[in-house]
Amino acid sequence: MRLQVLVSTMNQTDYTLSHRMKLNSDAIIINQCNKIAVDHNEYNGYQIHWYSFDERGIGLSRNNALMRADSDIVLFSDDDVVYVDGYKDLILNEFKKNPKADVIIFNVSSNDQNRTEYINNRSHRLRLFNCLRYGAVRIAVRLEKIRKENIYFHLMFGGGALYGSGEDSIFLSDCLRHGLKLYASHQLIGCMNYRESSWFHGYSNKYFRDKGALFACISKKWFFPLCLQYCLRHHKKFNDVPIQHVLYLMLQGAVNFRYKNQLANQVTKKEPPI
Repeated sequence: MRLQVLVSTMNQTDYTLSHRMKLNSDAIIINQCNKIAVDHNEYNGYQIHWYSFDERGIGLSRNNALMRADSDIVLFSDDDVVYVDGYKDLILNEFKKNPKADVIIFNVSSNDQNRTEYINNRSHRLRLFNCLRYGAVRIAVRLEKIRKENIYFHLMFGGGALYGSGEDSIFLSDCLRHGLKLYASHQLIGCMNYRESSWFHGYSNKYFRDKGALFACISKKWFFPLCLQYCLRHHKKFNDVPIQHVLYLMLQGAVNFRYKNQLANQVTKKEPPI
């Protein structure tokens, strides 16, 4: 069984990223910058494939890596992750111990006390109600399974897209919708060295509308309960913004997303066959 780390990054001008991340496995690095180039090198005896593209968007970056992956297991990553020694074996052993698992969420710690990561203290099955708290850098998947179900990242969500975040939550919910089995692991594989966020600029009206759009994308049936539970769980963070106003903005975002989606579907249906 073989692992590839799929790294999304921007504006890299040399090959030192492999060293900074402490990569000790094969990897594909998607470098969004102002040029188009392909290169391959070795680091610690592993194959590192570099692809530079003149484009922007985290979903686009992750999909470009997925399309070029050729391993059994892939782990999504960003350039601010530093891996622990032996992470490759930790990940592969978890999949070997649980052959039913199609997706496994691993623990990643944080260097920022204000942006802590949820830590799993035990291994357990994940469903829709408890899988939306995890970022992409914690997600490892069996490549064959997601290719069979044609699961990729949504291009309208995430850094550099129309809606500021949520591509990871949509990816996980799509995995569940297609019948894949998701598990959380207690194993720690790395640490996030957080920098200033490229998409979070405070709890603005756009932030709440984007959250509503995210939940509408995840579920047509359950978007209202998802919006409501988010307000109830996180209202203390909202800098005294009334919870009723937050819910109103989220529902506004959800309705607008569904309306745009319906319009797009209608246009697609009306297009004549080529």
